[in-house]
Amino acid sequence: MTSASTFGVVGSGWRAEFFVRLAGLLPDRLTLVGAAVRRSEKVEEVGRRWKVPVYLTPQDLVRHQRPDFVISSVPWSANAEVVTALVEAGARVLSETPPAPDADGLRRLWECVGGARVQVAEQYLLMPGHAARRVLVERGVIGQPTSVQVSSTHMYHAVSMIRGLLGVGLGPVTVSATRFRAPLVDPLNRDGWTGDDTPTDAATTIATLDFGGASGLYDFTDNQWHNQLRLRRILIRGSRGEIADDTVVRLAAERTITRSALVRSQLGYDLNLDGYDTEHISFEGGVVYRNPFLGLRLMDEEIAIASLLTATGAWAREEGPEPYPLAEACQDHLIALAVEESVLKTTSVRTGTEPWHSPESRT
Repeated sequence: MTSASTFGVVGSGWRAEFFVRLAGLLPDRLTLVGAAVRRSEKVEEVGRRWKVPVYLTPQDLVRHQRPDFVISSVPWSANAEVVTALVEAGARVLSETPPAPDADGLRRLWECVGGARVQVAEQYLLMPGHAARRVLVERGVIGQPTSVQVSSTHMYHAVSMIRGLLGVGLGPVTVSATRFRAPLVDPLNRDGWTGDDTPTDAATTIATLDFGGASGLYDFTDNQWHNQLRLRRILIRGSRGEIADDTVVRLAAERTITRSALVRSQLGYDLNLDGYDTEHISFEGGVVYRNPFLGLRLMDEEIAIASLLTATGAWAREEGPEPYPLAEACQDHLIALAVEESVLKTTSVRTGTEPWHSPESRT
């Protein structure tokens, strides 16, 4: 039996806790062997909480524990420095998103570390629904994908979904963005119910992304992750049909347009006593996605992050492909930054050729 992949964590915040908790549910696949924190007063507390050795520098963590990979889970402003230190110490890295805060930071990071030893913690296309939609796109169910519209999450996350579902490579993109404000009640945030039903101004950013031959539409309202008064929507258009959320319309045969659904098998309803869990997602009688962690009763976000962690472990041990390379993450954040730039300048912005675009520069 293959032993579990070992990993360390730099950082101790909310996101780091998320990684550690999920890894703890997969002891046969992942083992936390150490952590690093910046402040000495955190060493004892984090060590007691996670029951591992804790160090004051990423270099000490790598030198003493030699993990298969290390997660950098620190604020934007510090992430590039931590990733660089880890790579220079000989570690393989899973970086939090985004890998650097701005375009110049992305370029400096790439110059320092290249792409061979760094993956980035982007999980959205690993969520069950999106993973099932991606399977249909890759099977050619709707023909050649030509346009993706995402109204769900923000910035680089949404761009990663658009680019990933379109299958477009790295290269210049033309971005046109506008921002509107309108009153909206915000009843929920990360901490739960706010108890406030007073409408306040919320910003909605809408942007078109022109990849040359394919396009994306970005639509995000402030706090749309948590505010359930705004539905999440995804539309994938192709040359032979489209996928709108869980509905698929396509030209299935001559003079035959069909409408089908992606159907989730959710255990635990009515008299099903197998536990409350996502089992699989099917399409026209065939399974297109199976929950790899059946029995753990994880929500979709947890399934996606656990999938990312196990894939990173396989990559770090040279037993699997790259889950989300640094070059892809740099490109997605560069486009997201162009959205913000277009809003501020009230004009279209075209991204340029970047160092991570060259295949030779990624090794």
